Amino acid sequence: MKLINIGFGNLVSSEKLVAVVAPDSAPVKRIVQEAKANGLLIDATCGRKCKSVLINSSNHVVLSAVSCETIQNRAEESGDKDEQ
Repeated sequence: MKLINIGFGNLVSSEKLVAVVAPDSAPVKRIVQEAKANGLLIDATCGRKCKSVLINSSNHVVLSAVSCETIQNRAEESGDKDEQ
């Protein structure tokens, strides 16, 4: 199982990850509100501003204070380590 660091010692499984999106658009805000209402929201921001929203195949939504680009770089790095 490949894990991606999403900040502050929090990790997510790259195998379950469907999308990493910016939290600014109305549709993403709606997804976050629906996940919160359904008990599927995981806030991993540690009280900081949300910079990315991770959507998992299990319909869980994870909020992260790390930018989308940083998460992408970390995911690519973890993929490189597994190939070696």
